[in-house]
Order: sequence, then structure tokens, then C-alpha cells
Amino acid sequence: MNYTEFVCAVEKNMSLKVKEGVKVSSYTAVKNNGRERQGIVVETPGVNISPTIYLEEYYQCYQNGEGLEEIVDDIHSFYESIRKEKSWDYRKILSYEGVKDRIVFKLINRDKNRKFLESVPHREVLDLAVVFYVLLEVRREGTAMMTICENHIRQWGIDADTLWETAAENVKRILPAELFTMRYALGEIMSGSEEGRCTRENILEGNSGEHDRMYVLTNRIRSYGAACMAYPYIPEMIGRTLGTDYYILPSSVHEVMIVPADGGLAGGELEEMVREINATQVAEEEVLSDHVYYYDCREGLLRVCGAEAAGKEGAR
Repeated sequence: MNYTEFVCAVEKNMSLKVKEGVKVSSYTAVKNNGRERQGIVVETPGVNISPTIYLEEYYQCYQNGEGLEEIVDDIHSFYESIRKEKSWDYRKILSYEGVKDRIVFKLINRDKNRKFLESVPHREVLDLAVVFYVLLEVRREGTAMMTICENHIRQWGIDADTLWETAAENVKRILPAELFTMRYALGEIMSGSEEGRCTRENILEGNSGEHDRMYVLTNRIRSYGAACMAYPYIPEMIGRTLGTDYYILPSSVHEVMIVPADGGLAGGELEEMVREINATQVAEEEVLSDHVYYYDCREGLLRVCGAEAAGKEGAR
């Protein structure tokens, strides 16, 4: 069966497994950069937030020979584990006071998400956009989050400036930035996770004396860590730490590469590399930008590199 038929089959079989009164339906979401993802949403009476379970990975298992019944059993078990996990009181989203300590932000491409940005409070940073979300839970399997829309801030009685001030403070505590060498990043990949390392490297905390031609900037949970380049204090801190101007290469929405400007590479070469990697190695919904950015330590200014940036103002 094709993917659409697979989704319908999962929806039908899940409906037979859940308790009476629970509704299972197919759902299509427009994700980052306009990419659509299809899954099922499970609605429970009296609960105003319902989990969406995306099915692309499960369909891959089906194509590899796993049976539909076994797949539906796995999905049902996953749903039950979410339902029984009551670490977050979802009634808190009804008020700003209930969520203000969990409001953070991520970075997305402005031009590829113009329609989405019409419905959410946001803040432009060069050719990118800061969008806000409530970080509900962080689990080994992934994160649970709620995007903050215009109707939320109307309900809470706040504006986008308040969101920015709140999120900019929260990220320092909830999603602190981490900068480490490419050697460390490769070791982290080889070990399976940062938990497999004996010591956790973060140059911003002064716990590494190593120098490298390229560094990785992300957050502690490695999710939407490219946002660290928009943390109010981080670009300046990196410049002081490295002792030089530097380029920022947006490798994905989850992390960026930092390349010291005294390393001999030109912005044009780096941008060509970013474009090629985005086109061949990064999932469409995880692409941040094809542009390279440059931080000038003396001026304290972040700008877009290249001819397209001519005349564009930088960000401080």
C-alpha cells in the first residue's frame, strides 16, 4: 500500500485499540519550510492537548517488511506511554503565569515560512525569524513543545516584545548554549550521544583549551540549537573566546558551525559549501539558510555574507 493508504489503515486499526470515547483521526501538519507531514492525532475527552504521532518512520518499517499489526501495536504502546506520563499539567497553558518559565525560541528561515509567520508572533533576525514555543517536556525519545500563536498571546494579554524578553532569559537557564570543537562533535556522534563522553566540553564555560578550525554551536539538548546564534550575549562571547571575527555556517535548525575568520577560508567558499550540504545532506524541514553569516567583534555586529547582503543592516 502507498503512504496515504498506510495512514488510513493505521487510523482504522488504532481506533479499534483505544478506549471508548477516544477519537483517532489522520492529520496533516505544515512543518518548517512548508514541508507537510502526515500522521494521526489521538483526542481524549477532557484533555485540550492531543498528541500527534507522525508515521513516516513507521511506514519505512512497513516497507522493510514489518507487519501492520505489529506496527500498530508499537504506536499504541507509544501513545499509552505518553498518556500515562503526567509530568506536565496542560491546564497551565491557559495563562501566561502558567507557562512563562518554559517559553523559549527557535530560529527558522524567514522567506520559506512567510505564510506560517502570518499566524505567529515573531522577531526578524537578518534573513531569519525567531519564533516562540513552550517547551513542555524533554525526554530521551524527544521533546514535546507547543508553538505560540497569535491567539495565545491575545489570551494571555501580552505582546511579542514580552515574549522575546521572557524567552531570552529562559534560554540561558533551560537551553544554555554549548560551543565545542568539531573533534568533540565527531566523538559525540561516534559514541551515540553526549552522555557517552567522559567529560562534556563547552568552550563557553572555559573547560577546553583546544583550538580547532571549526566549532559547533548548539544548545544542551541538541534540539533547535541554531537559535543560540540569536541569544543576546552569545555572539559577543564567542568572539571574545576565539579572539577573532568569525563566520557562522547554518548546518541545520539544530546547530551552526563557527569558523574563525583568520582560518584562511573566504565567505564565498563557505557559502558554496553550505548550499551543497543543504541540497544533499540536510532534510528539507531542517534547513535553516543557504547564507553564511559574519560576526565583527570590533563593531559587535552580525551580518549576512555575500553580494545579496549588500546594503543590508546587521544585527547586534
